[in-house]
Amino acid sequence: MGELLNILRRLPIFSKVSESSLRKIAGKFVTIKFRKNEVVFYQNEESTDLYVVLSGKLRAVVENEEGKELLLATFKRGDFFGEMSLFDGKPRSATVIAEEESLLALLSRDEFLKLLKEEPTIAIEIIVSLVRRLRRADETIEALAFLDVGERILKFLKEVGEREGEYVRVKKLKHRELAQRVGASREAVTKALKVLIHRKILKEEGDYLLLRCS
Repeated sequence: MGELLNILRRLPIFSKVSESSLRKIAGKFVTIKFRKNEVVFYQNEESTDLYVVLSGKLRAVVENEEGKELLLATFKRGDFFGEMSLFDGKPRSATVIAEEESLLALLSRDEFLKLLKEEPTIAIEIIVSLVRRLRRADETIEALAFLDVGERILKFLKEVGEREGEYVRVKKLKHRELAQRVGASREAVTKALKVLIHRKILKEEGDYLLLRCS
């Protein structure tokens, strides 16, 4: 309960809730552990719960007809997901998979709807969160439509890397994983990385890639 309370206090959707109400809310969550590579829920699955990440790391993906994954988002400690189905009760729009052993706190849709009647400010913060994620989705669609693979790789690295002087440092990913994150084939990613390194836009340093800042 203590760890869940600490995380809920920092979530924007509960930022305007009183401490006494927050404790009541925390008591309505149940915790579930997922093993590495275990699926939390599948795309199009009838599931309407809200999840809060207490520990671990997960990814949300959609698959094309060939079974290739496109990464939509990653979630770590303190993040939440599943809020879309909370509102409309529709099937899941993506598959969520645990990238490592993860502990999640779950709030059912029925409990959430009761909560909205008691704490209507939560609805406003949830809507803000949804808009933010829609904007990120629009950016992903725009990148897939207008940027080549190399440009998508650079955009992704800038988003997830850490600035160190004149470089952005990013821990290396397997080419298959990077391909999922930029919506390309592994072969196309391998070729694009070779070109970027040859052009000295990227350089390798141990387990990291360094992207020169413009």
